[in-house]
Amino acid sequence: MDSQPPLVLFDGVCNLCNGAVNFVIDRDPDAVLRFASLQSGAGRAALQAHGGAAGDGDPDTIVLIEGGRLYERSTAALRIARHLRGPYKLLYVFMLVPRVLRDRVYAWIARHRYRWFGRTDVCRVPTPALRARFLD
Repeated sequence: MDSQPPLVLFDGVCNLCNGAVNFVIDRDPDAVLRFASLQSGAGRAALQAHGGAAGDGDPDTIVLIEGGRLYERSTAALRIARHLRGPYKLLYVFMLVPRVLRDRVYAWIARHRYRWFGRTDVCRVPTPALRARFLD
């Protein structure tokens, strides 16, 4: 089992994804989760080290690396929810829904995310207080 803290890899130019990362940070009081954009060198290296494809610079999924395993799409999102305070951890009950159904909904949102939420030209830059939680 991997002793590294859970690592969330996200699309750094997607406004929805950046908003989701901010949401998670605000609800992770013990600062358990670490973050890296999929476009960063650290993100690509972590993805490849755990058997994921480096991608083409237009990632369509969120990734969680936890316990030495790589989780994608809805499974990653729901496993991330388990680390949050309050009622958000109860979202994990949706793991009972078959993954194929969960991932269809996830893929539909991912396909439309730039149109609905927009994108930025650069990856997010964390505040100095949050910098330690982000890999370069």
